[in-house]
Amino acid sequence: MNLVDILVPSSALFLDFDGTLVDIAPQPDEVIVPAGLVQMLDALNTYLGGALALISGRPLAQIDAFLHPLKLPAAGVHGAERRGANGEVALLTTQPLQQVEDAARALAARYPDLLVETKRGSVALHYRQAPELQDQCIAAMQAAVEDSPGMSLLKGKMVVEAKPGGASKGLAIEAFMHEAPFAGRRPVFVGDDVTDEVGFATVQRLQGLGVKVGEGPSVAWQRVESPAQFRLQLHDAVARKAGKVNA
Repeated sequence: MNLVDILVPSSALFLDFDGTLVDIAPQPDEVIVPAGLVQMLDALNTYLGGALALISGRPLAQIDAFLHPLKLPAAGVHGAERRGANGEVALLTTQPLQQVEDAARALAARYPDLLVETKRGSVALHYRQAPELQDQCIAAMQAAVEDSPGMSLLKGKMVVEAKPGGASKGLAIEAFMHEAPFAGRRPVFVGDDVTDEVGFATVQRLQGLGVKVGEGPSVAWQRVESPAQFRLQLHDAVARKAGKVNA
């Protein structure tokens, strides 16, 4: 896959954050934004006429903090929060999370290497520091979700998350594709996790292209080997298409 060949001014580009633009970190708050990434995204956004959006499991506030001062259109918490190109934020109705949070914190109290992350409308249980606890984490969260109407379970890389049933990266992308400046363009979505598969399927159904970063089975039609390799391609695309290099 070569981003230079894929991106044209009529593209609509959707990018995951963790594991795609930045390397996965041991803890969510330890992510390092590489030097020059913000400037590259800004230049690429200009080249695409504003049709660049981030599609992440992180809340919008976290995305904005990492990319400050750049504030792009974005979907956070797997689409439970979505900010359009006009700056307006749409929020999905959330369901009570107390039962899910109690289950996650009870397990984390027994195993200190687990991390509970609460967001607007969702609870994530990270087990990156204790991968041997995967089955226990999934079972505990699944049981809590089954007793929490309106919630669904999402399994990602070393994390299991309870989220609103109506939220998905695919639905967020579809919503963007009905709005300016994304409407009428060919969508491209780049992501790395199993949580991104619905996004790949969505853009390809819309005659676009899914790009998987890293290993593992995927419905995406294209692949790039790592976040570092994707950033190199992003740098090249900016240099050759947007006419500026800041990395």
